[in-house]
Amino acid sequence: MKWIALLYSATLLQGAETKLVFEAANTEVKFKLDAAMHTVHGTFAFRSGEVIFDPATGKASGELVVDAASGKSGSDSRDSRMHKSILESPKFATVTFVPDHVEGTVAMQGSSTVQVHGTMNLHGVGHELTIPVQVQMNGGQATATTHFLVPYVKWGLKNPSMLMLKVNENVEIDIHGAAKIVAGSK
Repeated sequence: MKWIALLYSATLLQGAETKLVFEAANTEVKFKLDAAMHTVHGTFAFRSGEVIFDPATGKASGELVVDAASGKSGSDSRDSRMHKSILESPKFATVTFVPDHVEGTVAMQGSSTVQVHGTMNLHGVGHELTIPVQVQMNGGQATATTHFLVPYVKWGLKNPSMLMLKVNENVEIDIHGAAKIVAGSK
């Protein structure tokens, strides 16, 4: 296995693009929304995704897709309201992130932290976003972990606050994904 890691590292050091193909079954998308009386925790299903980046220039492309209709918080009535009135998931079935630039250096073996800039498409509208990503590369496999805030109210989605139940206008997102590394994808 060590020779595979060396082969990947040698290829990547030559400036070849690298593609990370994320595995839906091994990628988790969690959310947390603070409210006055409690905190709502939930999940969304990751549908598909890949990120292609050039280690020499930082240029990136690809797309990560989350199934908006899969959101679950543990309460059927809250989930129904979230899908019908907030996300309008029958109309806006996915949330996507399209990276365009990676700031920092991705270690081709071991861990590194980078900033990934791109556009998040939420509720049919694109929003610029830079997210911190912890990347762990090991031979032909990678993991990526991130935690960031989505200012959903500022971005035009309805605030679910009601009467005494006041809800934060930012939702916290945690993603942990596993990917296969495809070196030299040019």
